[in-house]
Amino acid sequence: MRNNLNSSGGNLSNLVRRAAERDGDRPALLFRQESISWAELDHDVDAVSRGLAGQCAPGDRVAVALGNVPDFARVYLGALRAELVAVPINPSYRASELAHVLSDSGASILVAGSGVAREVAEVRSQLPELREVYQPGGAPGTDLAELFVAGAPVPTPSGGENLAVLLYTSGSEGKPKGAMLSHRALLANLDQLDRIQPRLLASGDVVLVALPLFHSYGLGPGLHAIVRHGCTGVLVERFDPADALQRIHRHRASVVLGVSQMYLAWSLLEDVGEAFASVRLAVSGAAPLDTDTQHRFLDATGHHVFQGYGLTEAAPVLTSTLMSPVPKPGSIGRPIPGVDLRLVGMDGHIIEIGEEDEDGTPGTDPGEVWVRGGNLFSGYWPDGRDGPDEEGWWPTADIGYADADGDLFLVDRLRELILVSGFNVYPREVEQVLEGHPAVREAAVLGVPHPYTGETVKAYLVAESETTVTADELISYCEQQLARFKCPTSVEFVDSLPRSVTGKVRKSALRDGLPVPRDDQAGEA
Repeated sequence: MRNNLNSSGGNLSNLVRRAAERDGDRPALLFRQESISWAELDHDVDAVSRGLAGQCAPGDRVAVALGNVPDFARVYLGALRAELVAVPINPSYRASELAHVLSDSGASILVAGSGVAREVAEVRSQLPELREVYQPGGAPGTDLAELFVAGAPVPTPSGGENLAVLLYTSGSEGKPKGAMLSHRALLANLDQLDRIQPRLLASGDVVLVALPLFHSYGLGPGLHAIVRHGCTGVLVERFDPADALQRIHRHRASVVLGVSQMYLAWSLLEDVGEAFASVRLAVSGAAPLDTDTQHRFLDATGHHVFQGYGLTEAAPVLTSTLMSPVPKPGSIGRPIPGVDLRLVGMDGHIIEIGEEDEDGTPGTDPGEVWVRGGNLFSGYWPDGRDGPDEEGWWPTADIGYADADGDLFLVDRLRELILVSGFNVYPREVEQVLEGHPAVREAAVLGVPHPYTGETVKAYLVAESETTVTADELISYCEQQLARFKCPTSVEFVDSLPRSVTGKVRKSALRDGLPVPRDDQAGEA
């Protein structure tokens, strides 16, 4: 599937100034009882930009570990306007997780809430490049307000291929790695989304943003798109289904961005139809939306939920059912304008989409999804490794097929990623934590289905002899070192882990509940 590429230059923060000049009195962000206009947001972004520029050199990294609050937008956009690199971080991370991201990125400044600040204090000795930690409402010398510096408007900053954001995502090493996203990539994805017809957003739209802003989904189709169109974002700091419906109803939201678990919860509430009366577009992403939820939500509201597929490395949107004549249950739709997509067989051959397969049946065999477009990242921090090839193609490690109409379906992942409420959990990271406990000899972690989070983490453990450790104790141990969504919700003790002839743990055997084979019977999974 091929489309013309279209990428944009400039700096993403320039879009804030454009919105302020065009419609400065319009609300940019609504949060609790607070309303911030575009003129006010642009003024604050300037002030933060001046404060950061006084402490950093262009290209320095500024980490932001805040929830869905206006200060996230002020600091994030202020860093971009100061020609710095923003590093959004999950504010639920614990000390060891924060230490990895802050150390790997070399962030010189961190803006975070009090909880993150306390966690970072435990590992500050491991972070020689971290100079300052600012907190909203912090003590003198650490208060975020001290980053706001008055002065004349900041001149138009450069952007283009300059690095704008490091977004950390799970990788094959078992530790999160930073996807390098340039201003070009971020703006290109906004251009691509803007070419979908009918148009997704306009300046008069009110967008519910309950997705976390540190995540590529909440950041790109959320904050970035709101900035691009100068519409109004309703920030939801902590998702509660009934509370979110009240906000949709009160602010007459016209666009809702969500994940499957949100729509599942809403579809079970009696007043969902009334709340969604003002909504014209409902979108889901990050994890598959099950068919029962789609039908139940459609019956209750009259709305189709349009499914999208994307990756952090793609800034993030690649496909959408908005590109299909009819959104099919289970489908991720078709590539958005400006994105090329092809399926590659395990033997390396390109699987033609839209043609019959070798046995004459409609649709295609499964293949790995490869993508190309101006929205792709520049490789992983710091050296750009594992980025797109010389022709611009990048393998996603997701397996999919196309039906006879050319609509795409995902069937598996080459990686062992677990998706918990749309968030990536890499099993090896959890296994390493568990194996650090003195009572655990070996650990194998995999994802299992969960009715509300899509998947949840299950651990199979071989305990050291003569130990009395319990599952609850080990789960609590994980919670001290990992964000809660990464922690196992169930633990099963086994005498040994099934292995292949090469010694690799056969997780398929664990998943299928198969007996552990003797060494002479072990085979490749």
